[in-house]
Order: sequence, then structure tokens, then C-alpha cells
Amino acid sequence: QVQLVESGGGLVQAAGSLRLSCAASGRTFRRNAMGWFRQAPGKERDIVACISWSGGSTDYADSVKGRFTISRDNDKNTVYLQMNSLKPEDTAVYYCAAEGSSYGGYSYQASDYEYWGQGTQVTVSS
Repeated sequence: QVQLVESGGGLVQAAGSLRLSCAASGRTFRRNAMGWFRQAPGKERDIVACISWSGGSTDYADSVKGRFTISRDNDKNTVYLQMNSLKPEDTAVYYCAAEGSSYGGYSYQASDYEYWGQGTQVTVSS
């Protein structure tokens, strides 16, 4: 059974930091682009950051550029999202996702991702 399991969410004050992890099991994703998405109540699920299968290329939503960093450790089958200078508007459920195709480029569209984690809540208080 393929699983993506996020961890590291929680409650933090504005300007604080959190590090999210996404551990994969059941298969390797070292050949797949990965992404982090977030969804606030009443809003659509939006891309936060994405990373190529090798980790050599990344991209970010404008709202998090300069504050968030996505990385991956293919030996550990794990993707990370380091979130600094958090703002109340970053409050959401954060999901990691993996594309189904191997060696493909990353996508900004949720519909292009085949595997999803259950999500982890991030709450930033003002």
C-alpha cells in the first residue's frame, strides 16, 4: 500500500518557523516530482512548492517565496518543507503529493498529482 504521511504541523506564533516532513512508504518516489499544497477553510487547494525528482529544480507560490524552502532526501524517501517567517494567512491544512510519472517535470496543478497524504494542520496565531 502506497502511503504519504505528513508530520510537523502545529500551532505557532507569527514570525515563527515549522518544518513539515512527508515520508513515503510502499514504493519509492525518488523518480517522481513532489509538491506541497495547502487548503484553508472555504478555499481551493493551492500549490505551495514543488520539486523535481532529482531535487535540482524547485518553484514556489509567490506568497511564500523567500520564506519557505522545499527539499528532498531520496535515500529516505522523504520530502520537507521548511517554513520561516510564518504569517496568519499561512494557516491551512498542508498536503504533500507525488506525481505518478517518473522523471517528469513538476506541475502546479493538483490534478496532475496521483498520490496524496492525509494532510497536517498548520495554524499561525497573530
